[in-house]
Amino acid sequence: CLFSKRQPLLMEKKMTELRNLLETSSANHDHLCPRQTLGVRIGLAGMAALGFSEPPARKRLLVITETDGCFVDGLTAATQCTVGHRTLRVEDYGKIAATFVDVKTGAAVRVAPRLDVRERAYNFVPYEKRHYFAQLEAYQIMPDEELLVLQPVELITPVEKIVSRAGVRVNCSICGEEIINEREVFQNRLALCQACAGRGYYRVPSHNSNTYFQFEEDRKEFSIVR
Repeated sequence: CLFSKRQPLLMEKKMTELRNLLETSSANHDHLCPRQTLGVRIGLAGMAALGFSEPPARKRLLVITETDGCFVDGLTAATQCTVGHRTLRVEDYGKIAATFVDVKTGAAVRVAPRLDVRERAYNFVPYEKRHYFAQLEAYQIMPDEELLVLQPVELITPVEKIVSRAGVRVNCSICGEEIINEREVFQNRLALCQACAGRGYYRVPSHNSNTYFQFEEDRKEFSIVR
């Protein structure tokens, strides 16, 4: 019948698309690894769950990845979302997972590998005894339902606030540095940067609070200025 004839063609088309995306990811990463493969598969599945057969235009898609590294190269290859375009955000939980958000509708779905995905991979290609290569091969050919778990989610921070408004700038009331993308924090009616509000990822030791590095052009190096 017509369906039986079309099915192999559709599968071949999907495999060709997958191979092309894996080549793109590996070119950016210098090699192909299982986590990149998961990134591509998760990227394709996340878009499909939101009704996208290909990366949508005009920043319609926002991807929030829960780790960095190889996995993100695969996500980017599949979705074309990047940090530079502000369509990819990293919330580093150390998890191979990502949430896909339709910026227009607010719909969101989180996609992650099944908890027993490695064991499933080994069973899928029992002839490959090397675990790394078993994962690399199996992750490319396992059906989505064998490989992934998809879960509708609600964002704690509204997508409008995550994306923010372009061109909005304010200076921190303590350090004076400029803050963009509405990332300021208000305390006692003062606009503060995350660091000055006590939420920073770094701190300046008290004995170095007035110490800065200055670039010396003639010597092509930095020197310490107090």
